[in-house]
Amino acid sequence: MANHSKEFIQTLGLEPFNNGATTGTLWLDTKGKALQSFSPADGQLIATVNQAMWDDYEVIMEKATAAFKKWRMVPAPKRGEVVRQIANRLREFKEPLGEMVAYEMGKVRQEGLGEVQEMIDISDYAVGLSRQLYGFTMHSERERHRMYDQYHPLGVVGVISAFNFPVAVWAWNAMIALVCGDVVVWKPSSKTMLCAIAVHKIIEPVLRENNVPEGVLNLVAGSSSYIGDDFIADKRIPLISITGSTKVGRHVSQMVGQRLGRCILELGGNNAIIISESGDMDMALRASLFGAVATAGQRCTSTRRLIIQDSIFDAFSKKLIAAYKQLRIGNPLNEETVVGPLVDKAAVDTFVAAQQTIIAQGGRIIFGGQVLTGEGYESGCYVVPCIAEVENHYEIVQDETFAPIVYLIKYHTMDEAIEFHNGVPQGLSSAIFSRDILETERFLSHEGSDCGIANVNIATNGAEIGGAFGGEKDTGGGRESGSDAWKAYMRRQTNTINFSTELPLAQGIKFDM
Repeated sequence: MANHSKEFIQTLGLEPFNNGATTGTLWLDTKGKALQSFSPADGQLIATVNQAMWDDYEVIMEKATAAFKKWRMVPAPKRGEVVRQIANRLREFKEPLGEMVAYEMGKVRQEGLGEVQEMIDISDYAVGLSRQLYGFTMHSERERHRMYDQYHPLGVVGVISAFNFPVAVWAWNAMIALVCGDVVVWKPSSKTMLCAIAVHKIIEPVLRENNVPEGVLNLVAGSSSYIGDDFIADKRIPLISITGSTKVGRHVSQMVGQRLGRCILELGGNNAIIISESGDMDMALRASLFGAVATAGQRCTSTRRLIIQDSIFDAFSKKLIAAYKQLRIGNPLNEETVVGPLVDKAAVDTFVAAQQTIIAQGGRIIFGGQVLTGEGYESGCYVVPCIAEVENHYEIVQDETFAPIVYLIKYHTMDEAIEFHNGVPQGLSSAIFSRDILETERFLSHEGSDCGIANVNIATNGAEIGGAFGGEKDTGGGRESGSDAWKAYMRRQTNTINFSTELPLAQGIKFDM
């Protein structure tokens, strides 16, 4: 396995020591404190990053602001052609990059490959979008006047990504921003900087071959001690897109709001599946299992709560426990592994502390929760996913614990189920398993799920790129990826043209000189 890991690291062009900043085609000689990246899979040192510092950031911003003036005037379909070539490069490096995601972050290999496929898919989507950046025409109330709206490139887009999707989150933002005529400055999570560096090494030849202006796609891999609040407060960045916790999102939105900038906030989730007695139990079981344990419970769309009708509660709980007992936990690069490690030991500590809180608040652990040790688990990051019986009002249930803990909650009526479902601060993803059209349609109605994503007979995680992704309430209200999410990356302008020889005013106002 060690030889295999070295193989994909070398394929991606990563060195033992890597600079942490690039303007897309030029890597800066960064001098920040060396950050060592250890794999949660085996505890081994992968490589080191010389972090970007504020001086490096200023170089990046100078290049980015200059590049925007050129890039915005490139026709959108030509910008889309660059994105098409980026997608093809990602296809070539899908396997090594997917394995790098698995090794540095800890998600299993198939999920790592799936994350790179998301990058490819959003790139393909953006290529088509480059010919569909449409506005609307409106009828003017004045004779011989034409009125329409259009969308212009916005400027420098700051992207702050989280460790759990170390490459896809960048692509969701960057590929859309790119065809919209924006330039991007990417600040990746300190836990997965090597993945970000690998992405830029992959796409660099495309930028060179197409003479893309230096500074269109930029990377600043530096911790918050080097590039933190000053980045968020920078007035040269009209849009900050951040994926992270609700706590961090509040801080970012306050700082950006003070300068009247824009935010795309993709924050915490507390996602639930309502499981009705009329639903398909086998489908609900598979969806609950994947939703709760995929990425070791470290997705913003992970299933945190199962709201189960009382008539089937005991039977479903037994089936779920039986399924959990069969989970194959191990090295994420092994094909047979279903659950990999948590991202680091701090995440393990959070997992353990949460269980203690569950018990203290009146809940009951009915399966799992152990930290695994011994051969194959030397990193100290492996745990057995946990199932707990709780009540929805517990404080621990109201919070998002970013770990593989799923809460079982009993309900009697659909009124009660929806009340429980919506009775948390977060509002990202949701689902119901039912074959009763009255239940499913109500779940999708105005009085149903209050989340940004609501599914029927589908898990809470695994959203497609064609739809807008994001949530409500403490999830932040942001939207990324498909549908009309592209409009957040552009500035809207209403235009009125008078093709008469008169100058009538709106609303029939008379102003004679």
